[in-house]
Amino acid sequence: MARALPDFKSATILVLGDVMLDRYIMGEVRRISPEAPVPVVRIRTRYEVPGGAGNVGKNLAKLGCQAVVLGVVGDDGEGAILRGLCVENEMDDMLVIDKSRPTITKTRIVARDQQLLRLDDEQPGVLSDPVRAQLLDRFEKMVVRCQAVILSDYGKGIFQTPGFCQSVVSLAGKHGVPVFVDPKGKDWERYRSATCITPNSAELEDVAETPVQGEVQLLGEAEKIRERYGAEWLLVTRGARGMCLLGRQSAPVVIPTIAREVYDVSGAGDTVIAVLAACVACGLSFPEATRVANTAAGIVVGKLGTQPVTAAELQYGLQLEESGINGTRYAGKSGSLESAQMQTQAWRSNGERIVFTNGCFDLLHPGHIHLLEEAKGLGDRLIVGLNSDSSVKRLKGPRRPILPESDRMVLLKALSCVDLVIIFEEDTPLRLIEALRPDILVKGSDYRLEQVVGRDIVESYGGRVALVSLMDGYSTTRIAEKLVT
Repeated sequence: MARALPDFKSATILVLGDVMLDRYIMGEVRRISPEAPVPVVRIRTRYEVPGGAGNVGKNLAKLGCQAVVLGVVGDDGEGAILRGLCVENEMDDMLVIDKSRPTITKTRIVARDQQLLRLDDEQPGVLSDPVRAQLLDRFEKMVVRCQAVILSDYGKGIFQTPGFCQSVVSLAGKHGVPVFVDPKGKDWERYRSATCITPNSAELEDVAETPVQGEVQLLGEAEKIRERYGAEWLLVTRGARGMCLLGRQSAPVVIPTIAREVYDVSGAGDTVIAVLAACVACGLSFPEATRVANTAAGIVVGKLGTQPVTAAELQYGLQLEESGINGTRYAGKSGSLESAQMQTQAWRSNGERIVFTNGCFDLLHPGHIHLLEEAKGLGDRLIVGLNSDSSVKRLKGPRRPILPESDRMVLLKALSCVDLVIIFEEDTPLRLIEALRPDILVKGSDYRLEQVVGRDIVESYGGRVALVSLMDGYSTTRIAEKLVT
């Protein structure tokens, strides 16, 4: 039986730190500019997501926590966009406007899944006295309602303001609220007495001021640093080498990584600290929470860009790991509708044709495989919309599905012809089709064109519907009836 995740909805977590607007410009490159030896990017799409401390909050919200984001934005259009994204992503906005600086904005220009250029619009610096006072006032009013606090330090000025960080750590400690710190730089004195600090290997070496080589030296240096700054716990994230957790009254816990396909490490640290804090806030021990966070990190590096992990993805990964299966191997093949849109945009920017089909896929059989392989052959990427358990029950009756959606998803994601699986709760995949805008919509030849849900939408923007032949003699219902008899 797989470990059940806690009810994250019971946790309110405050994220204080450097909030940013992450802007992506996706396009294609087919030539070099005649003006200079640089690629010419033809823009296909653009989008924006919360970054920095905003991405930590987004991770918490996607888990189901009540996420509260506190930080500084400029009095500008980017600040307005960021505040709108907080609302859109179900985060409580406690952002303070600082008219003396712009909203931190990172613009990434991407083609063929590769960043060509990043443009940073920022003005780092310590807080003015009025802005500092506003942040502390809002923090003090909010912390009493929280089960955890996360300090997300990107070195942009909030935590470099003299005395500010120690003030918030002290206020949280006064109310018994654990403080988790994602650190920056060599000066950790400002984090003194935090509950947990989560450096990566490079950040730990900066503070140790000596190369950390080998497991023994890592454990020794990490323990010295933990004691030096009075942290109850220190969690060192080591990329491909996993994680190492050290505590005051606990033997070191070394958690190896799981072999995985790394697609993009952007935002992995944000995911780790969000999942760790959420699990501890909901009652898990630090070693238990660290193991869950390690699984989450394995999932998120299989995605494009700074995308969070959902509770459903996390539960799925844990379930596979407990079954002895690589829980992150196919992690990049599923996600939320938002992450599916981002992935589809990336594929489309490379000139790839997107194929979509859908179904219950209960008791996967050769007929299903034939349909999926035929569908994949019509384009470059195949997205499968999978009916949720409640959707199947409404369509097929109270005795269906035979396999739960988590199992049906595992089977589909293991197929090489399937590139992405997304679960939908409705009776039809119309919402997915509208959002993903596939080039080709596929159903079996037992349908007539006029019966295909979403046909009018796909054809309206120049896509097409394809009906593929079915294999005779295969039916989930028939298989189920044989099992009963």
